[in-house]
Amino acid sequence: MKTISVLDKSFEEYISHRDIINRIKEIAENINTHFEGKDPLFLGVLNGSFIFAAELYQRIEVPSNMSFVKVSSYSGTKSTEHIKQLIGFDIPVKDRNIIIVEDIIDSGLTMTHVLEQLSDMGVKSVAIATLLFKPNSFRGSYKVDYKGFDIPNDFIVGFGLDYDGYGRNYDCIYKIKQ
Repeated sequence: MKTISVLDKSFEEYISHRDIINRIKEIAENINTHFEGKDPLFLGVLNGSFIFAAELYQRIEVPSNMSFVKVSSYSGTKSTEHIKQLIGFDIPVKDRNIIIVEDIIDSGLTMTHVLEQLSDMGVKSVAIATLLFKPNSFRGSYKVDYKGFDIPNDFIVGFGLDYDGYGRNYDCIYKIKQ
């Protein structure tokens, strides 16, 4: 099993690039079916979602557009549970079908924050697509419509996910070695 070092931590390969891409293709097929004729706006949550969002959006065949917001709740390997809005909405979302694209849903607090904002802005509908989901950490009350992989509470890097800003560039997902 491949091992990498990111800053002061060691990680081992957890999900291969091939498995990630195959799952993204399946998610895109489902979105293409469900959103035919609905002109969705894909809303990527930066920084972590940018690789997943790009891979997913390349496979979207329905007329749509894409934008990004930047919110943060992590410091090091832990969630701070305090949401910081760093970049806001730059495209009108009122009466739009929104697909939020997230790298990982852990506790769900960041997504709750984004959903509350979208609700206040009068969107038509909201769907959530996440590459990774931690069901044992999730405290949200919303439905996740498109999930790549359910994972345990391990800390992970790669495919856009980072440890203090490093490790996003790996094409696989790696979990921390205990």
